Amino acid sequence: MKKPRSLMKPIAYSLLFIFIVLPFIPLLLSSVSFGWQWPAIVPESVNLRAWEYVVNGNSGTWQAVGVSLVIAFIVTAVNVLLAVPAANALVRYPLRGKWLFEAIILAPIVIPPFVAVMGIHLTFLRLGLTETIFGVVLAHIAPTLPYMVRAVMISYHTLSTDWEDQARMLGAGPVSRFTFVVIPHLLPGIAAGASLSILISLSQYLITFIIGSGQVVTLPILLFPFISGGDPAVASAYSLLFAGVAILTLFGMDLALKRYYQNKKNTAGKI
Repeated sequence: MKKPRSLMKPIAYSLLFIFIVLPFIPLLLSSVSFGWQWPAIVPESVNLRAWEYVVNGNSGTWQAVGVSLVIAFIVTAVNVLLAVPAANALVRYPLRGKWLFEAIILAPIVIPPFVAVMGIHLTFLRLGLTETIFGVVLAHIAPTLPYMVRAVMISYHTLSTDWEDQARMLGAGPVSRFTFVVIPHLLPGIAAGASLSILISLSQYLITFIIGSGQVVTLPILLFPFISGGDPAVASAYSLLFAGVAILTLFGMDLALKRYYQNKKNTAGKI
């Protein structure tokens, strides 16, 4: 029985390397290559031209990274404000036609974004919201909100109303019950939904391009022309940068969540 268990870690590490680390190796080689052509297995020469262009301030890379993160975090914050009451109503209240409301909220998961983006664009043109970060934020809510709502709904399904009733009997008001009972229980679901919201918002190209009209420049807006324009070295460098930004953002969220629970544990231990 010990032998199969002893093999689990090497198998897990091997799968982790194959599916997560290995795909980045060709991108890394391509980003430092010059004229890497088939059938060569490795680049014939190494050149840092692509990375020099990407990190150069004149390329607009860092401004695009900043705009991408600002949009992603604003979208995620709005999603939290919308998803918590929506999930509460969908889980706890016997609404007539609940399935219809849930289907409408979760529809963007199934329906491709470009189906609705043209109608959104026409509406935003009339409202003067195109070519603005605010308009892009509003447009990003549609494909990201369903994931946040679904994650918070799962947390609400495991939150018993008895816990809130006990807090009410102890004299806690609505705000205190929500702050000290509901939110701590929903936090893992909110974190999971926020991770998906940030990743999806960061990766939006079509919606950002149409609503932003080329004036709101995010990282995918910079990346796509190099993918389609035949410069694989710069495209690979931007792809690695994009992956790095996403990974660091999610790592920062995970670290903040762990620190929150650690501080909560330390406070409870002192009491």
